[in-house]
Amino acid sequence: MKLWSLLGNSQRLDGGAMFGNAPKAVWQGWIEPDANNAIPLACRCLLVQDLDGKTVLFETGIGAFFEPKLRVRYGVAEVEHVLLKSLAQAGFDHADIDAVVLSHLHFDHAGGLLATWQEGTAPSLLFPNARFLVGAEHWQRAVKPHSRDRASFIPELPGLLEASGRLEIVNGPRSDALGDAVQFSYSSGHTPGLMLAEIRASKGGVVFCADLIPGRPWVHLPITMGYDRYPEMLIDEKKAFLEDKLQRNVRLFFTHDSACALASVERDDKGRFSTANELGELIAWPLAA
Repeated sequence: MKLWSLLGNSQRLDGGAMFGNAPKAVWQGWIEPDANNAIPLACRCLLVQDLDGKTVLFETGIGAFFEPKLRVRYGVAEVEHVLLKSLAQAGFDHADIDAVVLSHLHFDHAGGLLATWQEGTAPSLLFPNARFLVGAEHWQRAVKPHSRDRASFIPELPGLLEASGRLEIVNGPRSDALGDAVQFSYSSGHTPGLMLAEIRASKGGVVFCADLIPGRPWVHLPITMGYDRYPEMLIDEKKAFLEDKLQRNVRLFFTHDSACALASVERDDKGRFSTANELGELIAWPLAA
């Protein structure tokens, strides 16, 4: 297998919201805010070639589907669809993708499924040959969101995915599309049924951390986002997740860390987790099956 980290459209969001109850005096030492208190966030995707014979994309980032007013509101930096450019630079087209794995359907993780916004044009799906994998519990949330997180979803997206005829609702640790090559686990502290995909390998593996652990600062157990629905639940889930990945030498892939794509887990003698062996970018990075 070969792995690429692909940048999608980036954001700048309020640092206080991203670090929950952590004070600015602490978090500004991890990520420097601008004059508006906003911090840079990547929307990084993972591309895997020859994953059980398939070309698989893990998430699509925020994309360029927002109309201009909403693009400004949500701090999206670029007008063009950056993921399509990143795919091309890696030698791929969106039509080459056999499966798109979606941890959840919040717009900053699934918006890249849609074509670039054009005035007077209805939203439309990209990736014409891909199966779309979504966890069963989270699918129910996306179809009928709570008022607290309704704005995080794209109203048209569930209907477009169903109409494609290529939607797979995943139940449990295994999908029909990817078989035993990818194992799924689930978390509900951020959103119900967040699906965490682990690419299996002979020596460790790689897990897409999604919004359970958006980047390196959030590896520290007490740090959660203001967007998390149940922070205490998320901390417990994160602890079990990191203990498991440390024991099995599974590397962490970060979607929102603007400077780090991949890292291994460490824990000191006080039990505090941190990262090591950090890589800022993956370009045809080999992973033995």
